[in-house]
Amino acid sequence: MSFEAGQTAIIVAVPEAGHLVDRWRQLYDSSAPLGVPAHVTILYPFLEIGRIDESVVEQLRQLFARQPAVQVKFHRCGRFPDVLYLEPEPADTFKSLTASIVEHWPEAPPYGGAHDEVVPHLTVAGGIDEETLALIEGDVAARLPVQAAVTEARLIAFDGSQWATRTRFPFARR
Repeated sequence: MSFEAGQTAIIVAVPEAGHLVDRWRQLYDSSAPLGVPAHVTILYPFLEIGRIDESVVEQLRQLFARQPAVQVKFHRCGRFPDVLYLEPEPADTFKSLTASIVEHWPEAPPYGGAHDEVVPHLTVAGGIDEETLALIEGDVAARLPVQAAVTEARLIAFDGSQWATRTRFPFARR
């Protein structure tokens, strides 16, 4: 996947999965070497960075403040045609957040509208042959499950060479 300067995304970082996937992500996930941590995407692409002002940030802050923190478990791998990923459970939290943001900003459909259904996932590797994917899947699956406390979302932006966190949005405390 190629990224353009000024693009933004909203993600939930999952550092608890790093020990399991970072080695593979650095090799086979184009976003990892550019600074994106292990994560579940809420919305990519979001608005161009020039469109994100204090009003947008405040609306996002309010939206995420209504979302209770949640424990997520990754206990199995999933596949898209040439992508290996971890499946988050419950996935509904991520789907609801995506739907809420798209409701506010319909001009920013998930993945530019390329997919009819958005499946929450944590990408491990992609764009490689089946044999390598199977090897990686065996390595990762043998070390599952991973549990994570999901307590915030992040607005990240690409400056042409790196992705960086612009704003963190805490979820409601239980």
